Amino acid sequence: MMYEAPWNEKPYCRFMEFIRPQADRYLILRDMLEEMGFDWLTINLEGNRHFFVLPSGRNLLRVERPAAFMPKTVLTAHYDRVEGSPGANDNSAAVFELLDTALKLRERRLQDYLIIFTDKEELRRGEGVRDQGSFALGRFLRRLGMGALQVFIFDACGTGDSLIISTMADYLLKDDKRPGTEAARQLARHLRRRALETARKLSMEKVLLIPTPFSDDAGFLRAGIIAQTITMLPSLEAAPFASLIRKRPGFSGALISRERQEGQDIRLIPETWRNLNGPADSHLRLTPEHFKKVVRFALALCGD
Repeated sequence: MMYEAPWNEKPYCRFMEFIRPQADRYLILRDMLEEMGFDWLTINLEGNRHFFVLPSGRNLLRVERPAAFMPKTVLTAHYDRVEGSPGANDNSAAVFELLDTALKLRERRLQDYLIIFTDKEELRRGEGVRDQGSFALGRFLRRLGMGALQVFIFDACGTGDSLIISTMADYLLKDDKRPGTEAARQLARHLRRRALETARKLSMEKVLLIPTPFSDDAGFLRAGIIAQTITMLPSLEAAPFASLIRKRPGFSGALISRERQEGQDIRLIPETWRNLNGPADSHLRLTPEHFKKVVRFALALCGD
């Protein structure tokens, strides 16, 4: 039986509009949050607009002490994209999966979560990690006393059947000698264990620990917040890449080095990741039959 994509179902019914070349993704996402009746607000930081989707009845800016709302789990997905790319996998799929998650969290009346749709994850040539929206966002959360949040980033979650729990934090922290680094490593290990335990609880069979390309984790890390990136890959790509990383652990650097990606190392990077940030990142490369797997995982992180 052929699988029917959910493009006519809520919230995915506006997905094709969201990936059109001239789409105003901020306005579409804002309108969707309004139409679905979520409690939400926009945080403007250094010219970037981040959406905070809160449990019903919560408002981060109306409580006397913002830190009094300290959710156990924060789920994030960036809604911006590289110019000239449809951005179907990077990162429209994860945005809509988290919208689906938010609907189900509301149905179940769960309260211990926060969902953030971040702006300015993608960097242009010449820009650095401090230019990422997650850097200013991380500093903002720390000012609110929310620097110890347990953040899970969903990025490129639209293609593949294998859940990838990123180990890139280990690579980024391995030579860091600054005070507080050991505590950061411990939190990174804790988040990874929590992700693994959640996958086991759901009896997910295809789960791998491997490094992943830069996401909002880079900006958050520079701001002093540890975040765990979650992504998806086809098993035919994920397994060989995991084997490569075991043999060549230093290859992690190729995932964050533009120069190495433009050289011979690019052919060793999974094809799904090579097609991000370009015109090939269209809905035709998505595997929507696995979207529910991501939503189930996100729900379980939030206590469902």
